[in-house]
Amino acid sequence: MMGFGKLAVVAAALGLLSGCADNAASPAATAKPTTGTTASSVTPAASPGVIQNADGSITVPPLDTSKPDQPTGTAVGQKVTELKSDLAKLQDTLAQQTARQQGLHADIAQNAATYQAITGAIAGKLQVGTTPGNPGVVQAWQEAQGHLDAVENDIGQMNELSNEVAGNAAYVAFLQDSIRAAFGVSGAVDEDHRQLRMLQDQTAQTNVNVDRLLSQLSQDIARQNEFLGTERSNLASLSSGVARGEFVGTTLASRTIPTPAQPTLPPGAGAATGRPLVVIRFDRPNVNYEQALYQAASKALEVRPNAAFDVVGVAPASGSPAQVALNSDIARTNADRVVRSLLSMGLPADRVSSGQSTDAGIQANEVRIYVR
Repeated sequence: MMGFGKLAVVAAALGLLSGCADNAASPAATAKPTTGTTASSVTPAASPGVIQNADGSITVPPLDTSKPDQPTGTAVGQKVTELKSDLAKLQDTLAQQTARQQGLHADIAQNAATYQAITGAIAGKLQVGTTPGNPGVVQAWQEAQGHLDAVENDIGQMNELSNEVAGNAAYVAFLQDSIRAAFGVSGAVDEDHRQLRMLQDQTAQTNVNVDRLLSQLSQDIARQNEFLGTERSNLASLSSGVARGEFVGTTLASRTIPTPAQPTLPPGAGAATGRPLVVIRFDRPNVNYEQALYQAASKALEVRPNAAFDVVGVAPASGSPAQVALNSDIARTNADRVVRSLLSMGLPADRVSSGQSTDAGIQANEVRIYVR
C-alpha cells in the first residue's frame, strides 16, 4: 500500500496530465587461468600476546578489560596515548562518513520512488491516449528527468565519499603497523602491552567497519549506476510516446543482446558444494590476488557468459570462541573486498554474492569463489 507521500506525488502527476492543452512541443529528446588458482600460501607470524603451546597450537589470552587504562610514564605508554587519540579521530570520521552514506542512500531512494511514480502516471496517460505533445505530459516528463538528474548527482557524491573511505583504509593499515611496532620497543611494562592488545583489537574492529562501509558504497554505486543507465533509456523511449500522444514501448536496448549459449565449465567448478574456481589465502598482509582473480573470472565468462559468482569468506574453526568470532569477521571483510574487486572489473552487481563460513581444516583465512 502506497504511503501518503507517494499518493500525493501520483495525484499531482495525474493532475498535471488531466488538464493538458492540445498543442505543445515534445520534450528534447588475457592469460588463461587454472581452476583452483591459489593466490598466496605464506604462513603468518604469531601476533603479539599469542601463546605458542607445546603441541603447536596457539592460545590467545583474554584481555583484562575490567580496569581503566593507567598512564605508565614510559615511552611506549606515551605512544599508546598518541595511537588512542589517532584511532578516536578516525572512528569519529568514519561515523560521519557512515551517516553521509546513509543520507545519500535515502535521498536516492526518495528520488527514485518519485521518478517511478511520475513515469508510471505518464505511461498510464499515454496508454489510454492523449494529444501529441500534451503540455501537462511534457511538464511531468521534465520533472521525472529532474529526479533522475538528482540520482546521478547523488551517485557522484557517493563516488567522492568512497574515495575518502579508501583513504581511511590506508590509515587503518598504518595504525596497525604502528601498534605492532610498539610491541617491539624496549622499556615497556605489562600495563603498556595490555593497553596495546586492547588497542590492537579496537583497530581491527575499526578496519572491519571501514571495509564494510567501502563494500556498501561499492555495491550501492554499481546498483544505482545500473538503474540510472536503464532509466535514461526508458525515459528517452517515453519521450517518443509523449511526442506521439500514445504509448510506444520500453527501450530496445535489452532486446539487442542475444541469449548466450550454455557450455559446460570444467568438471568440479561452479558448484557451491564442489571445487571452487579460485581460492585466495589471506595469510599475510597485502595479498596480491587481483590478476589471478581477473584471469579466472574472464575464462569462466568466456565459457558461460551469463555466469554468476558466489564469494565465500572462510575462517579457521579452531581456537577460542572469541578468536573464531574475530576470524569470521575478518573472513567476511576479505570476502567483501574480493566482491569489490569483481565489481571494479566490470561484473554487474546482480551477478555476484558474498557469504561467510568456517572450516576446521584450514589454518588461515581464505576466500573461495564459486561459479553458478
